[in-house]
Amino acid sequence: MMSSLGSPVRAYDFLLKFLLVGDSDVGKGEILASLQDGAAESPYGHPAGIDHKTTTILLDGRRVKLQLWDTSGQGRFCTIFRSYSRGAQGVVLVYDIANRWSFDGINRWIKEIDEHAPGVPKILVGNRLHLAFKRQVPTEQAQAYAERLGVTFFEVSPLCNFNITESFTELARIVLLRHGMDRLWRPSKVLSLQELCCRAVVSCTPGHLVDKLPLPVALRSHLKSFSMASGLNTRMMHGRSYSLTANSSHKRNSFRKVRTIRPPQSPPRNCARNSCKIS
Repeated sequence: MMSSLGSPVRAYDFLLKFLLVGDSDVGKGEILASLQDGAAESPYGHPAGIDHKTTTILLDGRRVKLQLWDTSGQGRFCTIFRSYSRGAQGVVLVYDIANRWSFDGINRWIKEIDEHAPGVPKILVGNRLHLAFKRQVPTEQAQAYAERLGVTFFEVSPLCNFNITESFTELARIVLLRHGMDRLWRPSKVLSLQELCCRAVVSCTPGHLVDKLPLPVALRSHLKSFSMASGLNTRMMHGRSYSLTANSSHKRNSFRKVRTIRPPQSPPRNCARNSCKIS
């Protein structure tokens, strides 16, 4: 379901599918309803027990479209959850901070996810922060639980629209980093005028002739170092990186071989063979 940069007609750069899971009446529908820019209409038909909404967030200058699926926490919809968990890129574990039972039920949902969608990135969300005066799940306990799971933890409030977009943005970032898509939007480095001039000079001047250019010493030194770095990077890009120690040892061995070569010696005077001649 994840789409990368494609046709310019698209109104987004990436498409991700997220599941909101948790017990019934923890406020998953409230979270979706708080997304003002979301669209409740879906081009796909979906059965009862599944609520769907799409929204677009901005992540590091890229538009990420999210398909958010609210799976009902009722037991009779477990089969639907298992089918919709396939192809999901992220999971939002939702509990109600004013309902201890919903927090204790997260373990059961994690087992379901590990069984039907293993390895999917997850975040833990404590919903209804506006009911903090009725809190039954301490923040410290939920934070420690999230650290044991190795997931990010948020407390959100749909009523105040607090941390809703931030939680989805963080999950989208985790998913894209895991799939290696972050390299597609890394900002390209803007070269300075000096670097552009150095690149132009080095491209048309051999490295051993840089010292002979009619330029100040400091500039020639900078050009020489730039030339050496560019040449090393080029060799590594083409898979031809060379070892100086290997070359030096090869040269020493060749010199040693040259020294061992001796001209033919004349035979001694007491040689018994008279046919020995110097060629």
